[in-house]
Amino acid sequence: MSRLPLQGLLVLEFSQYLSGPSAGLRLADLGARVIKVERPQSGDAGRRLSIKDLWTDDSSLLFHTINRNKESYAADLKNPGDLALVKKLIEKADVLTHNFRPGIMEKIGLGYPEVKKLNDRIIYGAISGYGKEGPWKNRPGQDLLLQSMSGLAYTTGNAKDNPMPFGLAIADNLCGSQLVQGILSALIRRHKTGTGALVEVSLLESLLDFQFELLTTYHSGKKLPKRSKVNNGHPLLNAPYGIYATTDGYLAIAMVDLKQLAKAIDCNELMAYDQKLAFSLRDEIKSVLAKHLATQPSACWLEKLHAADLWAMEVLDWDQLTKHEAYTTLQMEQTITTSKGAEITTTRCPIRINGERLFAAKPAPQLGEHTEKINKELIGK
Repeated sequence: MSRLPLQGLLVLEFSQYLSGPSAGLRLADLGARVIKVERPQSGDAGRRLSIKDLWTDDSSLLFHTINRNKESYAADLKNPGDLALVKKLIEKADVLTHNFRPGIMEKIGLGYPEVKKLNDRIIYGAISGYGKEGPWKNRPGQDLLLQSMSGLAYTTGNAKDNPMPFGLAIADNLCGSQLVQGILSALIRRHKTGTGALVEVSLLESLLDFQFELLTTYHSGKKLPKRSKVNNGHPLLNAPYGIYATTDGYLAIAMVDLKQLAKAIDCNELMAYDQKLAFSLRDEIKSVLAKHLATQPSACWLEKLHAADLWAMEVLDWDQLTKHEAYTTLQMEQTITTSKGAEITTTRCPIRINGERLFAAKPAPQLGEHTEKINKELIGK
């Protein structure tokens, strides 16, 4: 695309690991110039956080997936000379992001009040684990810990299972997305009024917002949501909502009228249940359905369910998914070549602008790779 929506925007990213860098990645894919300000020698701690023990060009594969399309500026913020140069960058920046614990940036002298004096138009985006106040404010803001403390671990799995976390960093990704929303809204206001803003989000608040259905229901009746004993899909939803085994795999069934379902799959035993009992007898109904679906392959059931226009889909692993025409049609993959020649296949930005997909071949930077260039271009040093 000749001109991306955020082209010309300068973002300074003091963030590390996942939540802050995921926000920077989205801003970069939308056209912003994102400069990671990293510690000399060690850099963003995410460089050493490996997934499946996979490494590329001396940094973790994870770092490369979430920091592509950025530049790296090495600076020791405890060094007065380096800090002075960073402050000159701040004077020219549109956005600054960080995800340090409360008080860290203030201790360095880069809290919002100090930064605002340098640049009163700046949008200052801060991510914390639990907010700036309260007894948890200095606890480590790590995704698994947040899932555990927010109640989210009691939504997945069946009633008899132990608390079960999501199989991905859901808090980090949600929080990064919400920071982007806040930054974009503040930029729109700045365009109208000329004033900057402090945008604050936390991992805990992001997960609480994510559970708005569950928490609203809890506040309404003061009763904890209960997972199904069998085939749980959502603790608040009726049977048949869930995933069921077939003779050759699994299929998912969403919100479906029981009578229509029973007719579509020729299940006489299921026909005996009235829709009014779909929640109170949820486990009993699901057990009947599970027994019936286990007698035929997935394709057989899906043909019947789709013919009746009922909501059901096969359950795919990544190998099956990436070979499917529905996946390849989306063109969600892109290949990145690192500065040392290694090739990485990763996902593209999921947003389309005026019908165009957003691809960005620029790889994640080597630590301090752009320091000299940025000094000359933006600081005149």
